[in-house]
Amino acid sequence: MDRIISGFRRILLAAPAMVAAGLVGTALAGPARAAVADCPNGGSVRFAVVPAEDTAQLTPIYGRLADLIGQRLGCKVVVQFGTNYTAVIEAMRANRADFAQFGAFSYVLAHQVAGAEAVANFAGPDGKPGVYYASITTWPGSGITSLADVKGKPFAFSDAASTSGHLIPSYGLRKAGIDPTKDVQSFYTGSHTASFEALRNHKVPVGELNSTAVAAAKLQGFYNPADYVTLWQSEPIPNGPLAVRGNLDPGFKKRLTDILQTLDLSSMPAHDMKYLGKAGVRGLAPVDDHNYDGIRDVVTVLHLDLSKMQD
Repeated sequence: MDRIISGFRRILLAAPAMVAAGLVGTALAGPARAAVADCPNGGSVRFAVVPAEDTAQLTPIYGRLADLIGQRLGCKVVVQFGTNYTAVIEAMRANRADFAQFGAFSYVLAHQVAGAEAVANFAGPDGKPGVYYASITTWPGSGITSLADVKGKPFAFSDAASTSGHLIPSYGLRKAGIDPTKDVQSFYTGSHTASFEALRNHKVPVGELNSTAVAAAKLQGFYNPADYVTLWQSEPIPNGPLAVRGNLDPGFKKRLTDILQTLDLSSMPAHDMKYLGKAGVRGLAPVDDHNYDGIRDVVTVLHLDLSKMQD
């Protein structure tokens, strides 16, 4: 794991320059409106989003979500997509993001290094905090028929700070007696979509594939179950949270938290929710930091020292 930690630390150290260079760029803002008095940043609230699926598809979806939040908040909500997970963590640490959509693992990191506070995530059909799944996947004819066959093969992860794209598949490999840092030829594609495309086009024999990416591919007609072989699937993973920056003005932070925890998503197009892998979800559910203690348990199993990921 030292190789991963070392590489991750270099990314975090470089991230301030990345932010300054605009690599966590403004994607979309809601319509102009008279700002409520406590809106920060001259009336706009910065909403950072970790990269996940195709940004071109996500931009209008998160724009509509930002508009819903902005209508209740009385502030213009500006969406920023990170070029990678750690850029979003650093944007919050540098006070350049007021709240963010993290993955579960990137949230655990952001809580430690940037003071992020989990407040809500997309609810499941029962109204409780939702879950999704990670998998280790290959394709028929790859020559891989079991996890044991993965050893020594190129393996597509999405991002070093991704829960389902790195942390949980690494855990699955470790539990099978395969060292994810030594026993596979690991590389990072940059997003779940890119990992899916690498598998789909047989550019890599094995890699991560999560249920959200599968849902988006099904919606676009790109996914045929017969074309993939699941070697391992995780237990349910908590959806990544919406997290607020801990050092926001206390009054505004409470108001933003209350809105996020009670946000009604019923006006969001059904297509949007299906693309996010959250078909039928009609709202957000309250969470707190303890909802992600299970992710910390996985970090312990993998012997990751989060303190080494700080400067």
